[in-house]
Amino acid sequence: MTIKAVLFDLDDTLLWDERSVEEAFDATCQYANEQSGVDPKQLEEAVRAAARQLYATYETYAFTQNIGINPFEALWAHFTGGEHEEFRILQKLAPQYRVAAWTEGLRNLGVDNEKLGQACAERFMEERRKRPYVYEDTFEVLKKLKANYPLLLLTNGAPCLQQEKLDGVPAISSYFDHVVISGRFSEGKPSRIVFEHAMKLLNIRPHEGLMVGDKLTTDIQGSVSIGMHNAWLNRNDKPLTGEIRPEYSIQSLHDLFEVIESINKQQEIVN
Repeated sequence: MTIKAVLFDLDDTLLWDERSVEEAFDATCQYANEQSGVDPKQLEEAVRAAARQLYATYETYAFTQNIGINPFEALWAHFTGGEHEEFRILQKLAPQYRVAAWTEGLRNLGVDNEKLGQACAERFMEERRKRPYVYEDTFEVLKKLKANYPLLLLTNGAPCLQQEKLDGVPAISSYFDHVVISGRFSEGKPSRIVFEHAMKLLNIRPHEGLMVGDKLTTDIQGSVSIGMHNAWLNRNDKPLTGEIRPEYSIQSLHDLFEVIESINKQQEIVN
């Protein structure tokens, strides 16, 4: 059976989230430098480390791991949406978490200034929201695929934050027949739960779908475990390590057309 639908990850597949976060850190750490003389790069490293460490101490950590909310998303998310009780806990924790991460990062570099930590926490949120970047190949490829295939967006994360990201680039949503956000379930990719839900929406069997994403441990592992075709988007030519092996590796979304053609030809030979 040939490919009948294409499923996409969102962050760092269609949206350039990594760039958005890096530039938000750059701008905020430069602000801190102007206020205190602290080295911007050292501060970014210190805040990232403090955020990771603090994030793992909260009672919501297991939940955020399951649905795919990382420490740096929590530095700017409000967590006002979502039905799970854990989101209400995160909503209360997030403001103090943001301030604590920045304050601790500053303190580790010899700047004991909670007021500056508060200002940096607020500045980071503002800077991140200014930067909804999209890869150059995103719209062109989605437009071409949309003409021939149903498309589904399968993204991990908090419903309110992922929706905010989509709202920041409103044209993206129009290409998708369905949008599935893990925060509306109890688990995220690579769980079978979200993949099975996506297939039900698309009315396809596993081998009739193609999952496209940048993360081996979520997008690729999940699709492999359920028997779905997959393409690992490796834009920066990272070495393949570990036990997870993608069916296809691509460096651009434009390569998807060759992938689909290859899969379809294989099916023709089998038939």
